[in-house]
Amino acid sequence: MRAILALICVFLQTVAAQRTPTISYISQEQIKDIGETVELHCSVQYAQEYPVLWIKVNRENVHEQVALSTGTALIIRDSRFALRYDTASTTYQLQVKDIQETDAGYYQCRIQISVNNLISAEVELQVRRPPIISDNSTQSLVVSEGQPVLLECYANGFPPPRISWRRENNAILPTGGSIYRGNTLKISFIRKEDRGTYYCIAENGVGRGARRNINVEVEFAPVITAPRPRLGQALQYDMDLECHVEAYPPPAIIWLKDDVQLSNNQHYSISHFATADEYTDTTIRVITIEKRQYGEYVCRAANKLGTAETKVELFETIIPVCPPACGQAHYGTGVVPVSSGPLVVLVLLITMIMRNFYTKY
Repeated sequence: MRAILALICVFLQTVAAQRTPTISYISQEQIKDIGETVELHCSVQYAQEYPVLWIKVNRENVHEQVALSTGTALIIRDSRFALRYDTASTTYQLQVKDIQETDAGYYQCRIQISVNNLISAEVELQVRRPPIISDNSTQSLVVSEGQPVLLECYANGFPPPRISWRRENNAILPTGGSIYRGNTLKISFIRKEDRGTYYCIAENGVGRGARRNINVEVEFAPVITAPRPRLGQALQYDMDLECHVEAYPPPAIIWLKDDVQLSNNQHYSISHFATADEYTDTTIRVITIEKRQYGEYVCRAANKLGTAETKVELFETIIPVCPPACGQAHYGTGVVPVSSGPLVVLVLLITMIMRNFYTKY
């Protein structure tokens, strides 16, 4: 009987010695915020005679591996890391405090049986981080009217950020509506009304999100309007002729009369005032109007995409028009200051009487 018991003991010891080490438990995926603490557990069996290691691995590059611990001892010199071993459950617990974004990745529990033989299991640590818009997103665009346009926006972060598009002042998007969701905003046929600032917004519930302003400039041929296409003024008084020009790039603007380009001199004063990149107001002041200066004036604007023009007619009146003939009356080439209403009427009557006198004699 004793011999049989001895044989059984030897058999059991042999079986035990031949059992293959295993990893019976590994922590599930962990998702943490920056600054938190994580604990990773790895339980092993039949691994008393083999080294058990925690290793941070890079799945994209197998050569980038960092050994963190072996057995019950830490290898890495970082006070944020700690290792505990529970003998009852043969569990190796790796603790990481004050988690940083760079701690995200795969942590491998490994039993090294031989040089070419190992048993391993991995747990992924995901670190929540706010969105950061990638550099390969659209910065700004300059396009011609009628062209197709593609605006792109990509962002990194965890959880993966959601991308949405808006326009400045919540203007309607070319796709319709005030918001569009997706990484790419496609405009099949861009119009000049579509120019302006577009917002790419990346959100994932971590932090305040991220936003990029994308300026879209649309080049288009000039569009001209005359707020007052017909204007009257009396002889020897000044009058301002105006037109509004909308164009990009900014156009060259000229005034013409009888197909002759006008310039600044004693008869005309031309000014341009840009109210924005695309808008210009231009005015020509006809100074001390003479008979030959009545007629049609042409305001013309041109850029690389085209030319446009509009006409403004200046006709003669008997009574001076205010403005610009306010506060002064002309007689010949002289100027008489006017400080009261009756004096204005008196000067006008004298002017009319003198004209009738010159006409008769």
